[in-house]
Formats: sequence, C-alpha cells, structure tokens
Amino acid sequence: MEFSTQTTTDLAQIQTEALAVGVFKEQKLSPAAEQIDQASAGALREVLAHEFKADAKTHLVLRQLPGVQAKRVVLIGLGEQKKYNAKAHAAAENTFANYCKSASLTEAVSTLASIDTTDNTLTDRARAAAQAVGAANYHYDATLSKKNQSQAIAQFSLWCAPTQAAEAQTGLSQGQAIANGVSLTRLLADLPPNICTPTYLANTAKKLADEFDSIKVEVLERKQIEALKMGAFLSVAKGSDEPPVFIVIKHTPANSTDEAPLVLVGKGLTFDAGGISLKPAANMDEMKYDMGGAASVLGSMRAVAELGLNREIIGIIAACENLPSGKANKPGDVVTSMAGKTIEILNTDAEGRLVLCDALTYAERFKPASVINIATLTGACVVALGDINSGLFSNDDALAEQLKEASQQANDSVWQLPISDEYQAKLKSNFADIANIGTPGAGSITAACFLARFTENYAWAHLDIAGTAWNSGANKGATGRPVPLLVQYLINQTVNA
Repeated sequence: MEFSTQTTTDLAQIQTEALAVGVFKEQKLSPAAEQIDQASAGALREVLAHEFKADAKTHLVLRQLPGVQAKRVVLIGLGEQKKYNAKAHAAAENTFANYCKSASLTEAVSTLASIDTTDNTLTDRARAAAQAVGAANYHYDATLSKKNQSQAIAQFSLWCAPTQAAEAQTGLSQGQAIANGVSLTRLLADLPPNICTPTYLANTAKKLADEFDSIKVEVLERKQIEALKMGAFLSVAKGSDEPPVFIVIKHTPANSTDEAPLVLVGKGLTFDAGGISLKPAANMDEMKYDMGGAASVLGSMRAVAELGLNREIIGIIAACENLPSGKANKPGDVVTSMAGKTIEILNTDAEGRLVLCDALTYAERFKPASVINIATLTGACVVALGDINSGLFSNDDALAEQLKEASQQANDSVWQLPISDEYQAKLKSNFADIANIGTPGAGSITAACFLARFTENYAWAHLDIAGTAWNSGANKGATGRPVPLLVQYLINQTVNA
C-alpha cells in the first residue's frame, strides 16, 4: 500500500478511479461535496433529493459526472451532522475502502478526513483512513487451494489543505504501520492450530528480527524455561506433544531514549481444549484464537519497528497448547510459579492465568515503566461486555487513564472493571497460596485479581480480549484487536517521553 496526500484545491480536476465525498442526512453537503456539486451543475443535490438518504455506513456511486475528472464519485452517507464524530468518520472510511475493494479498484482518493470533528484531529482521521484501507485489503487464503485473485487497494490519497499535508502524512504513516500490524495479528490468529503452533509463533518473531534492524529476539525452550522455574507455565504445556516456547522480542532503536522500557505480555495458547476440564465440542475450533494476545503482541511489535519509535519496547509471549492427556494438569494439582507462589488448580481450563503469571514475573527483570498483558482470558468478560469493549483492569490509575485515552483515539474501545481487595478473598485455597479460579461470580475480575498478585512491583494493566479478538458465525475471523489501542498507547508514550 502506498499512502499520500492530495492538496489540489480544485477537487473536480482530480483524476482518480474513485473520489469519496461525504454527505449528511437532510441533504447537507460536506465542503468537498459542495465543490463537486457546483462543478457538476447540482448533480449531487439532485441525487440527495430523490435517491440517497445519506444514512451512516451507506454509499452511492455516481459515474461520469459532468465537469468532474474522477471516474467515480462515491457519496458516503455520514448520518446526522450533529452526531458526526470520530467513530462515525472511521465507519465512513471503512465504507469507502470496502467499496473500493469490492469493486477491485487499485487507486482512490478520500476527502472524508477533511471534515472536522470535535473529538479527534486530522492526524487521528488520517490514521483511521489508512487503517480502513488495510482492513479492506486483508483476506485469508493461506490454507485455501484457490488463492484470492481480487486486487488490493495499492494507492490511496487523502485530500487536505496544503498547510495540513504534513499532519495528514503523519497520520497516514501511523495508520499504515498499525494496519500492517493488525494484518499480521489477524493472519496468525486465523491460521489453523496445526500450522500456527508455539514454534510457528517463535519463527514469526524471528522473521520480524530479520526484517527490522531494531528488533532482537530470544526464544527460550523447555530446558531454559525449567531453569527459570516457571512451574505454572510448564504445567499447562505438559499435556501436549507440542513443545512450549517463551519468546522475548526487544525493539531497541539506535536513537532510543533513556526511559524505562514499556512491556507487552501476550497469552499464547495456540489451542485450548481446556485440558482435563474439557470444553464442550461445539465451537471448540475457535479455541485456535486463544493465542490472540500473543498475536497482538507480534502485530504491535511489527508496527513499533515500522514506525521506528525511539523508546525500548519489549514483547513477551508464553506459548503452548492446553490438551488432555495422561501427563496433563488434574483438578486438585498444586504447582509452583516462578514467583515462588503455590497455586491450586481447581479448573484446568483456567490455564491462561497460569501461563501469564510466570511471564509477568519474568517482566519484572526489565524494571519496566509499565506492563500490559493481553489475553483471551475469560468467558465471563464476554458475558459482561460482549464483543464491543475489551475489559481493562489495572493497579495504576494513571496507566488506566492513558489506555482509555488511547482507546478513544484508536476507536478500539475498552471498559474498566474493578480489582479491589474484596475480590481477592474469592481466590482462597486451603492447600496452596492461591486458587486458579474464584468462587462463583465476577469471573473476569477474579482472573484479573489472580494476575495482580504477580504484578505488585510495577504499573500493570490487563486487557481481557475474549470478546473482541475474533468474530463468530458467518463472519468468523480474527479482528486484530487490540493492536490499534496498543500501538496508539505506545506512540503517545514515546511522544511524551
């Protein structure tokens, strides 16, 4: 994909396969649409009066308008003007990009980012436009016998004033990097679990190191993990023949600041059958997505390297499978974590926290400014928040606010839930320091409380993406969330460093 700005003042003279202009309900034209309407002797107003209602997420294609050089003018419905905001703009860019992809157009120009909103900047809108193109271009065909032959949107221009070109280009560059990271995340998650194994994740990390000079990767295998006494992580892995791996990815640019590193930790269960506490057969195929946290770390690190952020950023992934076997964890087993805490395993399907607790203990050695773990951790979070918001938990108010701000900028929403001390009592065990599940109720909160016991020495946040990492049903597939949120947070912290 190639992204650029278009600063020609006369829109009617732009030669392009498709020119997007926004129109509001009640026949209200955006400034760009007004220009095209005047050049075409009122053609747009005529259409609005009789044919196009301009509801949000709708479009209408007009071809060969008189006085207009563009082959197609694509009217993008924006809904009511008083309700138009950053989220509506992102939806409009997605509508246009999806049309271009479906029409096999390889080049397009959008004027939508030129419409001001009160809750974001031109940089934000340009970033959203580039992400929309990346999302439209993504398609999965890695394991199909016939590959997708549709053409990608190769060139995309954003129309803006000449004085705003630099700001717009910054957003486009950020959006392209995020889009590339999202695409990697989606591909890894969509791959079947017999291909995307823990070893495959490790090899993917190594390929990033080959591609980007700032990336260095260390892959720890079973004996090294045993030497670190990661008993909780290894207990989950022992039910599978696939070897576990512990991946450490470091982005250390040549111009790195002296600030403490920012750390991302991803849950990497490349398949989760639940172990002895076996999951129901229905929809178990979707448990290939239980490595969504790990995939988002790899996607975020790719974006970070492409952007060349001038701060050390570290990704940690603990990857294995959770399967039933004669060697697998049993309900009632007690294991010892890297931190020395003993854990009673009451449910072998609550394995993500066992994997993460050792990774979070390992993260402490980097003396991090912040640690964010990402995990498809609990079905309870899906019950609480559905597929709209990722669950946010944190032991640091400032970090939580920074993540919420980044989520708004990135249109990648989160909702914060509590982890107060009262919930910790639900994790009491008579036979170990802590149980791996709580008493009934508040399942996503008690899971976060479990992780909090291993993060007492640094600012930490937990993102439960069980409801947002993939879609089910006819549109089954990975979403790439929360890569936009994570990268936006990292950009903000780097700029402010």
